[in-house]
Amino acid sequence: MADSIPRIRRSALRRTLGLLGPHLPGQRLLLAGGGGLLLLEVAFRVLEPWPTKLVVDAVTRSLGADLGTPGPTASVQILLACALATVSIVGLRAVCNFGATVALALGGSRIATELRARVFDHVQSLPRSYHGTTRSGDLVQRLVSDVGRLQEVGVTAGMPLVANVVTLLAMLGVMTWLDPVIAGVVLAAVAAFLLFSRSSTGRITTASRRTRRSEGDLASIAQETLTGMTHVQAYGMEADRAEHFRGSNARSLKDGVRARRLAAALERRTDVLVGVATAAVLFIGGLRVMQGAMTPGDLVIVLTYLKTAMKPLRDLAKYTGRIARASASGERVADLLDVEPDIVSPPDPVPLGRARGVVELDGVHLAHEPGQPVLRGLDLRVDPGETVAVVGPSGSGKSTIVSLLLRLVDPDSGTVRLDGTDVRRADLAELRSQVALVQQDAVVFAGTVEENIRQGRPDATDEEVREAARLARVEEFTDVLPDGLRTLVAERGATLSGGQRQRISLARAFLRDAPVLVLDEPTTGLDPDNVALVTGAITDLARGRTCLIVTHDPRTARTADRVVVVDAGRVTWDGPAALAPLDGLLDGDSPSTTPSPTHVVGAS
Repeated sequence: MADSIPRIRRSALRRTLGLLGPHLPGQRLLLAGGGGLLLLEVAFRVLEPWPTKLVVDAVTRSLGADLGTPGPTASVQILLACALATVSIVGLRAVCNFGATVALALGGSRIATELRARVFDHVQSLPRSYHGTTRSGDLVQRLVSDVGRLQEVGVTAGMPLVANVVTLLAMLGVMTWLDPVIAGVVLAAVAAFLLFSRSSTGRITTASRRTRRSEGDLASIAQETLTGMTHVQAYGMEADRAEHFRGSNARSLKDGVRARRLAAALERRTDVLVGVATAAVLFIGGLRVMQGAMTPGDLVIVLTYLKTAMKPLRDLAKYTGRIARASASGERVADLLDVEPDIVSPPDPVPLGRARGVVELDGVHLAHEPGQPVLRGLDLRVDPGETVAVVGPSGSGKSTIVSLLLRLVDPDSGTVRLDGTDVRRADLAELRSQVALVQQDAVVFAGTVEENIRQGRPDATDEEVREAARLARVEEFTDVLPDGLRTLVAERGATLSGGQRQRISLARAFLRDAPVLVLDEPTTGLDPDNVALVTGAITDLARGRTCLIVTHDPRTARTADRVVVVDAGRVTWDGPAALAPLDGLLDGDSPSTTPSPTHVVGAS
């Protein structure tokens, strides 16, 4: 077990540094400048005690002591020169430290910003199956908090750690030149620290990993509760949700305290080690001065170096804990980036141009879970400009057809084609630009009504946005608002009614002006007035486009040119809307009307 701890630590740190690597070249000048200033600070730190040595030795000679080495006696000029030198060295060191801190902080922030954007883009590319099984609160925690902690690995702690190591080596070199025996004492202290660090860092990383996982669970519980607050309050679930939150909070506290305790123990052991090393140097150094092997000024330099060199050891302990905790965060981000999207554009996509709108599903089989097929050899064709309503019981596979056309999922077998091109051979962005989607739960983001409509086509002109709002009957409610289309809406459109949100979604589709329109339960849950408004907008929107309507509403289905009944993953009826067997479909039953043989699909 002891041997596995360092491996865990090295693996976590290696993965974390691997995350930062692609973003370092863009900040090369900034990081190099900060690193150079840090090295200059090290040089001034090494020079800082030398004026004190010169003064001590000069004063000692002036008092008649024979130091065994030639040198000046004390004078006003020497004292003044040494005082000015000390002020200059300290001032330059402060300037270098300030410059290095600003440069490295700026570089670290830019790297974290780029990495966070990269992770966010990656998350958006992941399939619905991943988002369906992953808690969104934990994803947000990784995006915001875990990425922020990575700055401590690469810059905020990493670069100062390098500077401290260089300082320690430089001072050990000078101390070896002054007195090898004293240098041996300091070297022994450094070796003891490395032993402490080796045994502690792996445990800190493991504890920090648990802490980050607990904090992710905590964020998920909070987000779920806040998102469903109406349900929580309506069902009196406050106590139950609070108990869940307190339990996760207690686990997070326990794991966090353990990580902090381990890090604090390493720092305190380092303090004790520094105290023992200082006592040893005082004793041995005093003897060496008495023996004439060192001057009093040399002892002052050694003691100053010891204090300065031990500070890097203390910082090493502090930064080691930080880096261990940040490495745990880095692992969580790396785990997220390791998830490969299973739906991507092909290397050499077939260009689609502007589609005519021929939609075909040929022998499509799909199972979301092994042994649980959703579609069983489904065949469907929709011609350009045709409006087809897809109806059937809940769970029959209707909405899956929408996902296949947008290539949110791929079939296990069979083919989905647009204008004769297999959608798997098309570029994803180009394919999805051919389709305008209106869902049952219209998605509205925090912002203005205009901004939400513009999502259909971001480069649209203001006049085009207003025209889309008019066609979708959005202006019927925005015209009475003080700010019109620039009225702010709350997160998830909480300040709007369901019909208003749906009309905004339709306005996006108008603005997108795609050749294929897909409507997934567009009128479900709306009151009669909004159903009339939305249905009128849909009629205008569908004109001249290939339109696929997934619905449970017989009235909506009757407005189509054709009705396709899907049951148990197969098309069981396909024919004119006027003849469609729609009785009982609202209750989730199979069609009660026996179709004429010419309209039975799948019998041959």
